[in-house]
Amino acid sequence: MLKQFSLLKQFGSAGKSQDATDLLSENLVLVEQRVEPARRAAQIIHKRLAGCLQSQQGLDVNRRMKKLPLMLLSVGMAESLKDFDGDSPIRKVLEMSCYMQSFLAKSLADFEMQLEKEVLEPLNNLSEEDLPEILKNRKQFAKLTTDWHNARNRFQSGSGPQAKQDIEEAWRRLENSKDQYSADLYCFASKEDDYACYFIRLLDLQAEYHKICLGFLERNISELKKSCTLTGTTLSSSSGKVYGVPLLSHLLDSGEQIAMPILDCVHMLLDRGMEEEGLFRVAAAASVVKQLKSSLDDGHTDYSEFTSDPHAVAGALKSYLRELPEPLMTFDLYSDWLAAAGEKEEPDRLGRLKEVLRKLPQENYDNLRYLVQFLSRLSEQQAINRMSPRNIAIVLGPNLLWPRVEGEDPLLYMASASSVQVITVIEPLIQYAGSLFPEVEDFRLFDSPGSPDLSESLLQGLDSWMVNVHGTSLSSPLLHTHSSSTFLGGAQPTRVHSRPIPTPSHRGHRAPTSCKIFPAATTTPHPEEEREGEPPSLWHGHAHSCPGSVPVPAGSPQDHTLLYPPGLSDQQGQEQKACGQSPHFPPPPPLTQ
Repeated sequence: MLKQFSLLKQFGSAGKSQDATDLLSENLVLVEQRVEPARRAAQIIHKRLAGCLQSQQGLDVNRRMKKLPLMLLSVGMAESLKDFDGDSPIRKVLEMSCYMQSFLAKSLADFEMQLEKEVLEPLNNLSEEDLPEILKNRKQFAKLTTDWHNARNRFQSGSGPQAKQDIEEAWRRLENSKDQYSADLYCFASKEDDYACYFIRLLDLQAEYHKICLGFLERNISELKKSCTLTGTTLSSSSGKVYGVPLLSHLLDSGEQIAMPILDCVHMLLDRGMEEEGLFRVAAAASVVKQLKSSLDDGHTDYSEFTSDPHAVAGALKSYLRELPEPLMTFDLYSDWLAAAGEKEEPDRLGRLKEVLRKLPQENYDNLRYLVQFLSRLSEQQAINRMSPRNIAIVLGPNLLWPRVEGEDPLLYMASASSVQVITVIEPLIQYAGSLFPEVEDFRLFDSPGSPDLSESLLQGLDSWMVNVHGTSLSSPLLHTHSSSTFLGGAQPTRVHSRPIPTPSHRGHRAPTSCKIFPAATTTPHPEEEREGEPPSLWHGHAHSCPGSVPVPAGSPQDHTLLYPPGLSDQQGQEQKACGQSPHFPPPPPLTQ
């Protein structure tokens, strides 16, 4: 008692005011300052985290799943797939997606239950029970400290023996409260690491949940892409798309040497567009161009639907060139092209242009050569179509070459003065295509559907010719299979390029693009099996190498001067021979109006 009284006299020194924190050690004061922020953080995070839950707290897994949006999505997919037949690709995808969404819903329900048990409940206890108890003892300690100060003041004023008893009782209660509060602070300090682990556990649970979902999705999406097909192509993000795709990527995906939009549009224009006035200059209906672009993207282009509108075909071709991520004549060679075109002397200009052409990547060179040789052929009809090399360069040049300008739309460049310089590059390419591109391009037309009357008339001409020459009709069993599979009256031909697609590092001989024409897949037997019982002399020539063509006897003259069908005039036959076209497989003559 004497020791406490002496301590009381020490605290009762005149002019000194103390609060509760003055009675605590320095370490406990630091711990005390972290209690209230910890309670507030636990309370706020518990509230926000509970708001992230997609299911109601306190329910079991099955009842949680029924309320989850993912489960409702799975149920909607299950109801929707019932309307599809069993062979529908959409049904197959929906079936798998329904199962996958159900699994994700189950995983989410398990995650939320574990989160509620291991994070939300401990945070709630911390903010609503443990820390509030410490703060309650703190208030009690502060109150007793104030009572002791009052008792001390009364004692110092000499209020008598009662004041002495009051100060002793106040000090005793203050000491007990201090001991209890100090114990609470020490307990909080010892558990502070455990409290921090609640937030680490939250991150662990999230990582585990997302890892499970990601692994499940990757495995099943991969299987889904392998097993499900749409329109004969594997499901993928880039399936069928050609517009806006880098040239080399498209060529590698398609296995072609010439980009399909360029190839298809050129063939359609060769069929019915070479004499169209203002081709590439006159704008077509935007809806038709959009439809053709979608058809080319899809890979199922019906020539007969668009050949009647060559301006739409030309617009689709210009759009493809314009939407390439890099121009066909490349960014890197932009300055070289302009420098070559700036040569004043024609021989020097052509020599410089040849040098730049040799710098082009193989795939860019092949497609530029094919396109320019077509444009050169188009300019040969300038008396009719009004499209001279310069006019073609004006409308197509900005779509073939533009500079690399970061953050600027190529369309803005096409309207600038810089595009005028490009005209001086494209015009000589078209004008001197034969010299700059020595490879001869064979622009053979494929079968264009929509002309059954023409095919039928040619078949009749071939039939009468076969009777006169060989005494065999095309309707005979021997040739019936061949005639049904030729491009004149049967299935559409399939393009097969004679050489593999080049790679960027390829720098070999630049051979012209050559397309062979084969009939689409049919049940036609092998030519040798079909000719059983036929004289071997009829196995010679194109009939053996090109299915669907007319057999030629082995002893026939090599020039085949008169071996063309009676459906063509002598002059047309001689013109075909002069152009290097085989008289055994003549293209249809132009329709007479």
